[in-house]
Amino acid sequence: MGALPKTMPALRKLKREPGLDFVPAVELPELGPREVLVRTTHAGICGTDRHIFEWDKWSQQRVKIGITTGHEFCGIVEKTGSAVTRIATGARVSAEGHITCGTCEQCRTGNGHICNEVRILGIDTNGCFASYLVVPEENIWPVHPKISDQIAAVFDPLGNAVHTVMTAGVSGKSVLITGVGIIGLMAVTVAKAAGAGSIFVTDVDPNRLRLARELGANEAFDGRQPWVEEVRRHCGGSGPQVLLEMSGNPRAIHDGFTALRNGGTAALLGIPSDQIQFDWTNHLIFKGATVFGINGRRMFETWYQMENLLLSGKLQLDPIITHEIEMSDFASGFRMMQTGEAIKVVMRIPKA
Repeated sequence: MGALPKTMPALRKLKREPGLDFVPAVELPELGPREVLVRTTHAGICGTDRHIFEWDKWSQQRVKIGITTGHEFCGIVEKTGSAVTRIATGARVSAEGHITCGTCEQCRTGNGHICNEVRILGIDTNGCFASYLVVPEENIWPVHPKISDQIAAVFDPLGNAVHTVMTAGVSGKSVLITGVGIIGLMAVTVAKAAGAGSIFVTDVDPNRLRLARELGANEAFDGRQPWVEEVRRHCGGSGPQVLLEMSGNPRAIHDGFTALRNGGTAALLGIPSDQIQFDWTNHLIFKGATVFGINGRRMFETWYQMENLLLSGKLQLDPIITHEIEMSDFASGFRMMQTGEAIKVVMRIPKA
């Protein structure tokens, strides 16, 4: 693959304040015996990156100063460690961003996505907003030739959507999605591909509501207006059978559970910014609801599901990836996400 450079450009969190720093010359990461060195070609900006960029309460408590951020990417394997056996140089790859211990009870029972000792790429270890990154061999995912770099760079959020939809079991059922940000919009097209009978969405952004309809939602409601009874009416008066909560907004959570029919299933991915009040008695106990908390992606069941869905041609993701920019223009990418001009932004990462 040729001689490697000694330094590379990277986006790093260097100050305890809003923003990221473009650092033109960072040393390349060291490669361990069971690790893979990937030259990053494309990287997606996600909601977590925006939290870090804005330096909100969560990121102040969670993120280490000096870290290279980013965890959604596609790239080319440049070098492998001495003990790597299944990945060759030149392969086009993405990777699971949750690095697990492999030995706790969760990992040993097929639940590594909720590992007790999980480390997250771009938060606990240096991430993909750089020309090169190091990833454990077991986290690497070879990208199918028929899948584009731009789509491969957003496997992480797509996996969240697939995990949420598949856990809830939407086939032949009425589905309500509260919050159609990036992952909520992905959930619309995944739910349609998975055979949902009808899909209803709520949000406060008119552009996202419009796009949700284009992706297959039967009805899209402004969350600031009363909508619960209308959704229940569309579902025969009983309410939707499935709730996919993607917003983390307290009002949306309340309204979503109010709309959910008795005996319905709720899969919750959205994360509230603080503790919320919740009507435990009426929303859970008396409703007889089944509730799933969704964290990341099942490793690697979700990845196989995601690849099969993409290769089927049933997913519409191109309308969700609204902008592709150079990494040096990262600040404008974050600003477009903040203003709502952009939905999903993918950065082209320069070769060092």
